[in-house]
Amino acid sequence: MQLEFDFANDTTELIAGVDEVGRGPLAGEVVTAACILDPKRPILALNDSKKLTEKRRDYLFDQIKDQALCYCIARASVEEIDQLNILHATMLAMRRAVEGLAIQPTQVLIDGNRVPTGLTMPAQAIVKGDGLVAEISAASILAKVTRDREMQALDKQYPDYGLAKHKGYPTPTHLAAIQALGVTEIHRKSFAPVKKILDQA
Repeated sequence: MQLEFDFANDTTELIAGVDEVGRGPLAGEVVTAACILDPKRPILALNDSKKLTEKRRDYLFDQIKDQALCYCIARASVEEIDQLNILHATMLAMRRAVEGLAIQPTQVLIDGNRVPTGLTMPAQAIVKGDGLVAEISAASILAKVTRDREMQALDKQYPDYGLAKHKGYPTPTHLAAIQALGVTEIHRKSFAPVKKILDQA
């Protein structure tokens, strides 16, 4: 169920929802999205992307891209994750998503408990916001579908790691593949399981 956030009943308020996908995996970029929905073209059944089927996510992904006032998908690279740590890289990617919007929002609502530094407009973090705020739900879907598809593409480059299935997360299958086949350029070398394997080499 969606909750509506009313900021002083200002009908001109442009709310951007922001979310990320990919903080936990051992491989691949962290992907973020910012989205401003069109109140005149509401999208039904938005929810936390993790609670939707892949088919439903794909359907909503196309609908959001078609009907939103604007959106931006951004990311932080594996190199940035290793240099900055995953938290700071995620905050950087979120800021890039907001700054990349074609329309400047008057309010930014971010899933989680942290607000990226450097934003030039009011921003608020909302814990579990991807299940509460339509704009954050939309951003969640944009980010997840984008990252999942990118991991499926990487699976073709690295076919023995199982990336299409586990999306880079530290499953036993993925850890076993890294142990047997080695660490690739898409793996996050600062993450403990990967670092441990490198140290053993």
